Amino acid sequence: MSVNCDIAFTLNGVPRRLAVPADMSTLELLRDQLGLTGTKYGCGEGECGACTVLVDGASVNACLMFAVDCDGRELVTVEGVVAGATGQRLRDAFVASGAVQCGFCTPGFMVQASHLLGQGRAGGEAEIRRGIEGNLCRCTGYRKIIDAIATAAQGGDHG
Repeated sequence: MSVNCDIAFTLNGVPRRLAVPADMSTLELLRDQLGLTGTKYGCGEGECGACTVLVDGASVNACLMFAVDCDGRELVTVEGVVAGATGQRLRDAFVASGAVQCGFCTPGFMVQASHLLGQGRAGGEAEIRRGIEGNLCRCTGYRKIIDAIATAAQGGDHG
């Protein structure tokens, strides 16, 4: 039996307060308690990037972070990313570039790409490749994903 802990944090710009089991992951918090299913469970070991979220502006694997560690922090999920202008540019570029195949890895790539763009670290192909190396896609050769991020970094639609 796990002990519940009270936490308060900001999620996608909205203050939240709730009790969570001490052994619950941030991924379980987001998906199971809060219904934000864009963050995916892939490997559970921090190797695939499907559960990528932003915590205080840093890219984090939600499967490796305890929910209690969200206390006092600011979290952004893919739902929060796509609500903003950068997220909309990314979404449009991913679709136009054909970077979405099965779509399972796409939320993690979108969050990671948003982080890269926010840090000004998507200036060229090598920088983008380095920035997404913690995210795995089993459907593509990454070319379309890299093209989508580059397009979004340039501020335009793919065309």
